Amino acid sequence: MNAPLVCLIGAGCSGITTAKRLKEYDVAYDQFELSDDVGGNWYYGNPNGRSSVYQSLHIDTSTTRLQFEDFPAPEEWPDFPHHSLVHEYFRDYTDHFGLRDHISFGTGVEHAVRRPDATWDVTLSTGETRHYADLVVANGHHWSPRLPDYPGHFDGMLMHSHDYLSPFEPVDLRGKTVIVVGMGNSAMDIASELSSAWMAEKLYVSARRGVWVLPKYRNGQPADKVMAPPDIPREEGLKASRALIRELVGNMADYGLPEPDHEPLSAHPSVSADFLTKAGSGDIHMLPAIARLDGRTVHLVDGDEVQADVIICATGYRMEFPFFDPGEVDLHPDAEHRYPLFKRMIKPGVEHLFFMGLAQSSPTIVNLAEQQSKLLAKLLVGDYVLPSVEEQEQIMRADEADHLGQYYAVPRHTIQIDFGRYCLDLHQEIAAGEERARAMSVAQ
Repeated sequence: MNAPLVCLIGAGCSGITTAKRLKEYDVAYDQFELSDDVGGNWYYGNPNGRSSVYQSLHIDTSTTRLQFEDFPAPEEWPDFPHHSLVHEYFRDYTDHFGLRDHISFGTGVEHAVRRPDATWDVTLSTGETRHYADLVVANGHHWSPRLPDYPGHFDGMLMHSHDYLSPFEPVDLRGKTVIVVGMGNSAMDIASELSSAWMAEKLYVSARRGVWVLPKYRNGQPADKVMAPPDIPREEGLKASRALIRELVGNMADYGLPEPDHEPLSAHPSVSADFLTKAGSGDIHMLPAIARLDGRTVHLVDGDEVQADVIICATGYRMEFPFFDPGEVDLHPDAEHRYPLFKRMIKPGVEHLFFMGLAQSSPTIVNLAEQQSKLLAKLLVGDYVLPSVEEQEQIMRADEADHLGQYYAVPRHTIQIDFGRYCLDLHQEIAAGEERARAMSVAQ
């Protein structure tokens, strides 16, 4: 390879598959990873402090959906592997394709500044500053916890699910009264684990609204294997899928849960094999939203109150890029957590900057950057040409409306995409960009 032209931030699943593509296209790059190993969020006990994996976690995406195209997961894997298998898979992928020696471990990107010519000065945690033509950001978006700002004070322990490792770490929760805030996937996993009789004395789940809890299996098959195909009309697929979900799970109120105020699949899916059974068995007790705190007393929005020892907030994450200057407003999400990008990769008008894996993808985010790297690599070697900035903005707005239209408006849905439909759109755009490149070559 020639002198590195690309700075690649991160060696999680998005970073390593991007590195593989750049290597295949003979694009010179430097890759920086703050931790001592690959795996990012799937590295349990990651010393960089950014992993949110808890000890019992199994991925909610089935094996056939999470594997990379040219590196199949082992045949003996279960449908929903434990996090340790997923991390091992990423490590094996890295070693199989000879990527490890090109990663600078224990090195973070502290600062990235655009030069007037749109190239980048990158300052590392070592104190060194290097110059690159292109900056590729693959640092993930599940590492900066968002905690609710409740009025009052709490004399027990209030923590984010990001810090939860097990019923015994960072605090022994046996015999405690615990409130889990939220009804996303992490909330349901943690609540189900702690609701066993020999764990928490009493387990509450507090939620602002009801959600549809989806099963992991449908007719003996992982549910994400029997999703509606992406090439049928969206409304037709949604209608069929929503009817199937209602048939499979019935009414949430029958399990003692609040009824959702939205249709199935109008929110990022909450998937659990245990939560409905635990709730229906009386092991999980539902609460409305928390209004304020007073010592060990938790006041609720309906006027009731309960006593609690521990509050675990599974309330999501902030999307952050701390290495960009705060004054570079176009490089940061807005106050509503919105950060629209062309094909969820490129800020129109901001050249030589690319975001990989920056989406809330259903059903999988693991191989999202693998698909995006196809466009990136072709662009960097000149086989693909972007549309004009104006066209990028038009396409971006249409994509946002298409992907976000089925979801109700909350910060967690601002980067939501349907993986299958996204890939179809992305591959069509790659083909269009290749045609633009050929036309430009002929014109020259």
